[in-house]
Amino acid sequence: MKKIISLFLFALTFGIMTAQDFEVSTLRMGPYKVFMEKAEGEKIAGAKLKITDGQIKNNVKYNGELIQLDLYEAYISEAKPNAASIMGLTTTSKKFKTKSGIGIGNTKDDLINAYRNYPSFTVHPAWDDKSEKRLKDTGYFTLEDLDAGTQLSFKFVNNIITEISVYLNEGC
Repeated sequence: MKKIISLFLFALTFGIMTAQDFEVSTLRMGPYKVFMEKAEGEKIAGAKLKITDGQIKNNVKYNGELIQLDLYEAYISEAKPNAASIMGLTTTSKKFKTKSGIGIGNTKDDLINAYRNYPSFTVHPAWDDKSEKRLKDTGYFTLEDLDAGTQLSFKFVNNIITEISVYLNEGC
């Protein structure tokens, strides 16, 4: 009987662990999605979300992991011409990964190997906002989803991924 109970508890624990959604794509991060309306985001977060200005973001926890949400009023459809929606997501949590297994802690080489055949990506250096000089040890690897009008960006410092962002492609 003890073995059956132990096996049941193991199966339950494994089931709960795999049910957590830590996937990142060009459209989403965990349960949050680009274009998700404010009310749905608040339901998941269990807290009120505020419209952001690009500098200050909403900090929410998902299964103990921090996600920063950018919330803007934007045109979604004719029925909702000025809906408050999530337009950007950022994390530094090691739990979030792409389907290819890429996440915080992976290298720039891992990114290039995983996405070298992706139809639209860029790699570029970061710039210091104050001095307007290129940062030699910091850069970005960005996947562009032309169909969705979104981007998945990986910030790397010393060739190690330190931040992942999903956001609306402002050039679209």
